[in-house]
Amino acid sequence: MTHRFSWLRMAAAACVAGTAAMALPAHAGMFDDDQARQAILDLRSKTDSLSSQLSAAQRTILDQSNRLDQLNQQVATLRGQNEDLANQLATLQKQQKDYYTDLDGRLKKFEPQQQTVDGVQGTVQPGETEAFNAASQQFRNGDFKNAATSFRSFIAKYPQSPYQPTAQYWLGNALYALRDYKGSTTVWQGVVQKYPQHPRAPEALLAIANNQLEQGQKAAARKTLEQIVAQYGGSDVAQSAQSKLSQIK
Repeated sequence: MTHRFSWLRMAAAACVAGTAAMALPAHAGMFDDDQARQAILDLRSKTDSLSSQLSAAQRTILDQSNRLDQLNQQVATLRGQNEDLANQLATLQKQQKDYYTDLDGRLKKFEPQQQTVDGVQGTVQPGETEAFNAASQQFRNGDFKNAATSFRSFIAKYPQSPYQPTAQYWLGNALYALRDYKGSTTVWQGVVQKYPQHPRAPEALLAIANNQLEQGQKAAARKTLEQIVAQYGGSDVAQSAQSKLSQIK
């Protein structure tokens, strides 16, 4: 009986040991699941944190992009304003330049100017050119009477004008057109005497010769033509005078 009791004790001990051995793997498995669950929770927490950080970064990038767009719009606006200002400045500068050019032109009309008339340079007083041109236009229009009056007025008003020889020459032509042969000859003779080196002088002599020929004064005309050839040889007027001399009989 004692032997049987010992055996039972041994069997009970074996059962307890077996039960303990079976319980240990189950406890270890529960410990591993907790660690995995905690790891998942930690990973989820980190993921949520990263997601929040990413969202914040995205908002920051969007804000920066919007600010950049606004800055680009401001730059475009400023560029347009700058172009407008540049155009306005260029317009103002042109207007200012035109104004001063016009002003300078107006002031020059009231100041003596150096001018070349029939190849001769001289000082032209304000109003001279306009007065001479007006008389010349009357002559071209065939208004010889008023042209003669205008040329006389010009000659009297501007005695030092470089237009003097030319004005006197055309006064002679106006008188000739009015059939005032004596008057025209007198005027042309004055041109030759006062301005013998002027380009109009040989032309005035040729006009005198033509006047003399028309009045039948062949001897006087020959003398005048010979004076042209002798005094202004080589000129076109001298050639014309030589041609006329050959025709006088």
